[in-house]
Amino acid sequence: MKSKRFFKGRSWRNCRGLLGILTGAAIGTQAMAAAPFAVSDIQPPHWWTGMKDRSLQLQIHGSNIRGAEFSVDYPGVKVDSVVRLDGSPNWQYVYLSIAEGTKPGKMKLQWREGRNKVTREYELRARREQKGARGFGAGDVLYMIMPDRFASGDSSIDDVESLRNHVNVDRSDPNTRHGGDLKGLSDHADYIDSLGVTAVWLNPVLENDMKGGSYHGYATTDYYRVDPRFGTNADYSALIEKLHGKGIKTVMDMIFNHCGSGHPWFEDRPSSDWFNFPDGYVQTNYRLSTITDPYSSDYDRKLTQDGWFVEEMPDLNQRNPHLMKYLEQNSIWWIEEAQIDGIRMDTYPYADEKAMGRWIDNVLREYPDFNIVGECWFGETAGEAYWQKGSPLARAKGDDTRLPVVMDFPLMIKSRDMAPFRAETDPWNGLNVIYDHLALDYVYPDPLNVLRFLDNHDTERFILKEPEKLDQWKQAITLLLTIPGIPQIYYGTELLMHGTREGGDGNVRKDMPGGFPGDTSTVFTKEGRSDLQNEAFDFISVINNWRKGSEAVAKGGMKHFMPTNGIYLYRRGGDAKTSDEAIVMMNGRDEANEVDMTRYLEVIPEGKKFVDILTGETVVPVAPGHKYNFKPRETRIMVPAK
Repeated sequence: MKSKRFFKGRSWRNCRGLLGILTGAAIGTQAMAAAPFAVSDIQPPHWWTGMKDRSLQLQIHGSNIRGAEFSVDYPGVKVDSVVRLDGSPNWQYVYLSIAEGTKPGKMKLQWREGRNKVTREYELRARREQKGARGFGAGDVLYMIMPDRFASGDSSIDDVESLRNHVNVDRSDPNTRHGGDLKGLSDHADYIDSLGVTAVWLNPVLENDMKGGSYHGYATTDYYRVDPRFGTNADYSALIEKLHGKGIKTVMDMIFNHCGSGHPWFEDRPSSDWFNFPDGYVQTNYRLSTITDPYSSDYDRKLTQDGWFVEEMPDLNQRNPHLMKYLEQNSIWWIEEAQIDGIRMDTYPYADEKAMGRWIDNVLREYPDFNIVGECWFGETAGEAYWQKGSPLARAKGDDTRLPVVMDFPLMIKSRDMAPFRAETDPWNGLNVIYDHLALDYVYPDPLNVLRFLDNHDTERFILKEPEKLDQWKQAITLLLTIPGIPQIYYGTELLMHGTREGGDGNVRKDMPGGFPGDTSTVFTKEGRSDLQNEAFDFISVINNWRKGSEAVAKGGMKHFMPTNGIYLYRRGGDAKTSDEAIVMMNGRDEANEVDMTRYLEVIPEGKKFVDILTGETVVPVAPGHKYNFKPRETRIMVPAK
């Protein structure tokens, strides 16, 4: 593949066939002189019959395999094309067509070159009953976990010598591996369940055989293998099955923009254009605004999308159709194999947007109930909304193949005005900031499909140090869990974990005390937590468990009143979307506050009784006389009394 222009105006299916003819003919003349070939790896490891997409790409890796003649002997399966690219001779891409009604079984794959012959079995499996692919939505609460930092269940896999870059666990260093694994997660599934969350988002679990250990998981070196320091593919599937048994979904973190520099692709390039800037490290400018900027230069836009994130993460070229087919199949493989329910796609806008849009369409065609959220890190709402499916901002460019769910980074930034130890203006200014932010939701095609969060693994913790009291923290958590959208809680939030990124990201990715050998205390039991931690844990748990049965937060709209006299009040639901309703009201002041409630008669009839789900108390917010005495920093989540 000499030029990207070769594919312009052609489907990848036609292009791969032409490539097979052009490169195959040239290589075939040298076959007799080539060194003996071998087959060392086939990906995907297996596939299934009955998929909607009848095409299957096999990536063959092995010494001098490129020029070998390929054949398959199996009823209902035929060779569509064999693609031999212009990179290393150690790669071959085979495209098979699987007819409708093809039976499960083991296919016989064969390669020949001169007198040399290699045969391998490849299994087509029957599809299992689908227990995953359920998607996630506004009725869910996502709990984000960094596996290396949550809990260790098997210390024997801390150091895997079969990896080239195995690194010993060192918990004294916040920026290297600490030994958390999938068994540790499984061992504490009851803890996760007790928090009331309905979905778990794990930071990437795939192999990162990289110098330094790459504990965070964002430098993939094998897209089909769980990192053995976390466990096995079977361990991953078993964890998901266990969580499913508790009614908890799993979201898989994936990265298509880049891989790790230890990936065989980088060390032994399949083609000259497998990577962007293939001649060496050219750093991205990290300016996503260049993609939406109507005045952006081609130079700046190319540097944004084609530049490398860091030197250890070379940038993949999604415009190469064979690479993109590989990545697409990989995501479908994990949905079918491990029964995941959703995908969080890392650094989404840095990849080619048209290729990624086709990927979304193809995944959702195979699994209509599935859901995908992409990391689009913008500081303002319009930048986020551009990437959500149905956005008129996207249609203006003639492209509506966008993400179902985007991440509300602007809320994360603005919520700092509500965090303890941060607010520098009057105490309730943060409520005004959130009100103004939510007033911009009109730019989203679907505000319920916006992932809302206060912090994550790439940001400072919401709180910089543990507070003495939780009134202000509780108001921020209440907003997160009751405004329109899909709330995401970063692990440890329920325990008041705090910290800045000063000194490295490891400081916002701390270990869960009690999850590791040698820990002298544990936060996984009520007895092991402090009184303040239990207060925080119980607060989140109560709201989460109430949410499970609330159509008001899952489906309802929102009507809010501009913060006045220190009070922010809004209603969820009670509209055409659902008759279920909830009233949230909070006093943003640190002192008692007597307020005339007349302005809220629009959503709260005089004398109507409510039950506060936080305390169980019966409340009449608008009584005769219309005065209500708010306690300092009072927060209530109220549902109509029965």
